[in-house]
Amino acid sequence: MNTADAKRVLETALICTQQPLQVRELRVLFNDELGADTLKELLGQLQDEWALRGVELVCVATGWRFQSRPDMREYLDRLHPEKPPKYTRATLETLAIIAYRQPVTRGDMEDIRGVTISSQLLKQLEDRGWIEVIGHREAAGRPALYATTRQFLDDLGLASLDQLPELQGPAQGEQAGFAALVEAAEPQPELAMDTPELPLELPGLEPSGPAQAQVTDASADSESAARTEAAAGANDAGIDDRDAAQAIET
Repeated sequence: MNTADAKRVLETALICTQQPLQVRELRVLFNDELGADTLKELLGQLQDEWALRGVELVCVATGWRFQSRPDMREYLDRLHPEKPPKYTRATLETLAIIAYRQPVTRGDMEDIRGVTISSQLLKQLEDRGWIEVIGHREAAGRPALYATTRQFLDDLGLASLDQLPELQGPAQGEQAGFAALVEAAEPQPELAMDTPELPLELPGLEPSGPAQAQVTDASADSESAARTEAAAGANDAGIDDRDAAQAIET
């Protein structure tokens, strides 16, 4: 099979699939006759070929997918004029804390925000598929430790937590950085959300890079390593060995 035919096969598979595809899944298309490096090179060529179109090929946490470009959203939203669900300022602040300080307990979040966080708020983010419990801290009551999911990264169009923007200071305004990224999330239209004010100058949440605990990778070869790293980060926070093992299996 020549290069042009191979790219046609990849293009067709990625357009027709409903979920992102990892490199190891794409190799099945060619009976493993094409190696991972070759496929990544072909995917890079496809990205260049689609560079001037309204749809782009991107690599997110769970694999490769085609998605509409952000500047097309204004027009696509006209097909779905109903209002998307609104997320409160408290919800988005809590999500920011989990994203940048994971794994964290509910108590950690309350210490940073300075207010009580309701169970319904956390459930809302869990139902959205953006956070999950990865273990429990060895402390009184063994509180649950929360971290973001791959779905969270996929919806924001990111391959790993390393790509989260650094927290912005007041000079950049409240809609900069993380809030702008959430606002531009690229799931299906019905999953879009309005973004209320999100001041990221929260007490105890200093501007810094993304959390170290749960870095994910879209390539198949590093999927297991990413899960192991998540569990390792959780152990540093006080998870016992049983919970660490469960985090790796999950």
